[in-house]
Amino acid sequence: MPRQILDHKNIHPAVQSTVADNHADIVAEVQLAISNNKVVIVGMAQNPAPKRARKVLDELGVEHTYLEYGNYFSLWRRRNALKMWSGWPSFPMIFVNGVLIGGSSDMRALIASGEFTALLK
Repeated sequence: MPRQILDHKNIHPAVQSTVADNHADIVAEVQLAISNNKVVIVGMAQNPAPKRARKVLDELGVEHTYLEYGNYFSLWRRRNALKMWSGWPSFPMIFVNGVLIGGSSDMRALIASGEFTALLK
């Protein structure tokens, strides 16, 4: 089932550019990183989950790119644009070959099942 998103025709023309341009730069930065790297972790400071994900990948010797946006007290509006874009509600957001695989625990489950290795190919 595709996720729900407000249809463009239901956004008044006077605010369409505001909606379209809302922190578009951060989304473009993440999209560029995803297109240029096999594994990308998007996180925030002070959150232990991105750190755990990075540590696991380091232990496995998996090269990855880490993008960090603020902390619990800063840049939440910019991070919210990423959540709206991806549909993923929390950090980290982990992408493998352009596919959102979820967060740290989702990645660990894929590693345990052996599927993570297949996704890297």
